[in-house]
Amino acid sequence: MIDWARVSELKNEIGAEDFADIVDIFLEEVEIELGVLRGIVPDADLESKLHFLKGSALNLGFHEFSLLCQDGETAAARGDFENINLSATLDAYDRSKMEFLAGLEDTARPI
Repeated sequence: MIDWARVSELKNEIGAEDFADIVDIFLEEVEIELGVLRGIVPDADLESKLHFLKGSALNLGFHEFSLLCQDGETAAARGDFENINLSATLDAYDRSKMEFLAGLEDTARPI
């Protein structure tokens, strides 16, 4: 669910302090966008929202969530809103977030 190699790579690239800031910004921005998606009627704006979420998720190693965002983005680009499973996407984010935060707290994990 989480690409821990990507997480470690990012943390090594930018340092622990900046990494913590990136995590805070990521969680805040994604929560805002997901709040919008929870009540959204599928339309053309959905594609850009899923694109943003996909890129953010990839940056922090939220692998499964990013794949579902990609699937939704592709379907939205085709206008195929019926085949976008926002529920699964939102669930994947919630599960990924829990795993990610637990992993950050696990001092044994070499991040």
